[in-house]
Amino acid sequence: MNIKHIFFDLDHTLWDFESNSKNTFEHIFKDNQINVKIDDFSSSYKPINQKYWKLFREDKVSKEKLRYARLRETFEALDYTIDDDLIDVLSEKYIENLSQFNKLFTGTIDILEYLKPKYSMHIITNGFDEVQHKKLENSSILTYFKHIISSEKVGVKKPNPKIFHYALEIANARSKESIMIGDNFEADILGARSVGMHTILCNFDEEIVSYNERTVSKLEQLKDHL
Repeated sequence: MNIKHIFFDLDHTLWDFESNSKNTFEHIFKDNQINVKIDDFSSSYKPINQKYWKLFREDKVSKEKLRYARLRETFEALDYTIDDDLIDVLSEKYIENLSQFNKLFTGTIDILEYLKPKYSMHIITNGFDEVQHKKLENSSILTYFKHIISSEKVGVKKPNPKIFHYALEIANARSKESIMIGDNFEADILGARSVGMHTILCNFDEEIVSYNERTVSKLEQLKDHL
């Protein structure tokens, strides 16, 4: 493929969002005396959070709506009574504390060490500016990347081709010499393909997929492709 630039997604690709999110909720629930089982909460929260992130990517909900509604809907699914003021508090505390828990997927540091001498590496993320840089810094992987491109900075979200064009431009990279690695087929893979980039899908849960795509189930398998 003659790759010179690698663009990584962050959450669910390098940074173990589900584990870190669960630990964050456990922490803030204890501080705010929220009496729910964290495993039950996490199981309900995951698909609801995914739903609202899809709506957010499609500009159908605001950042504020996403942060509130995903919590409100999860508590309702658990039949747990909670007022809006406390949901607002939890929403803020979640963002404040999320970057303090920094579990990476197995093999993250090893694969970044392997790739760093060979490629220029960058991040393209739909995550919020106020936490993404903290996640990278606190998990000790910020130094591996030359550019951190966020949707808030660019003004559009993946899979909008504008964010990929912007990333290629500031990295001084050609699309045919660049590859996008991420976990979301719509946002990462289709978005990158639309501007002519190569792609690798991270399918860590080994879900059955109906499309033909270069895929890895573990980060170490990137060595087979790069």
